[in-house]
Amino acid sequence: MSAVGGFTLTLSPINLKLPLLPSNRLFNRTPFKSSISFSLRSNDEQQPLGLDIAALRSASVRLIDGNQIMVGVVSKTLARQMAQDSELDLVIVSPDVDPPVVRMMDYNKYKYEQQKKKKGQQKRSAANRMDLKELKMGYNIDQHDYSVRLKAAQKFLKDGDKVKVIVNLKGRETEFRNIAIELIKRFQSDVGELATEETKSFRDRNMSIVMVPKKAALQKAQEPPKRKDMSAADEVSAGVQHN
Repeated sequence: MSAVGGFTLTLSPINLKLPLLPSNRLFNRTPFKSSISFSLRSNDEQQPLGLDIAALRSASVRLIDGNQIMVGVVSKTLARQMAQDSELDLVIVSPDVDPPVVRMMDYNKYKYEQQKKKKGQQKRSAANRMDLKELKMGYNIDQHDYSVRLKAAQKFLKDGDKVKVIVNLKGRETEFRNIAIELIKRFQSDVGELATEETKSFRDRNMSIVMVPKKAALQKAQEPPKRKDMSAADEVSAGVQHN
């Protein structure tokens, strides 16, 4: 209590209630622990599991140096030191043997080469994969439609795809079965050296043949045309009238 200018002031204490901060015990939380391990050559990059030799229980390892020469059994400490001196990573090769096998290498370079190798394998696999293209014909197909299907088959084969030619006979068309068989044989002959026969089926109503491209013909089709071939192609194009 105090007097100011004839007035009496009474000051009361102010009770401030601050919110309670949550504790780990109340919320059953445990302190955060980092499980990140780091590379031998850099403290700023996360280390892959294959580089974490600290996780190995064995006190010693069988070491292969950067030239892929077997050094022998050494302590983990010595293996680390040798890798650091050579500015290489220490990669776990066989963790389940006793002692575990580790190898000194440039891990980033190794990983890049493995990714490049994998992409190459995928590319070759895609190139070797063949799609099956189906072409259907009637036993009495006219010459124009026959030529269209023949050109399509030749293109598919040059692109590396299989071609299945199908002739279906309906109702009394089975009377012309021999004509359908001769049609398929003619088609195969006209395809020529581009393909070889894989399977053939001459049933009562459903007749077909599957042809696969020959490797030699496929390689030739993928080669860039020579200058002489280009000139010949130009001469042919000059004689074609476009509507």
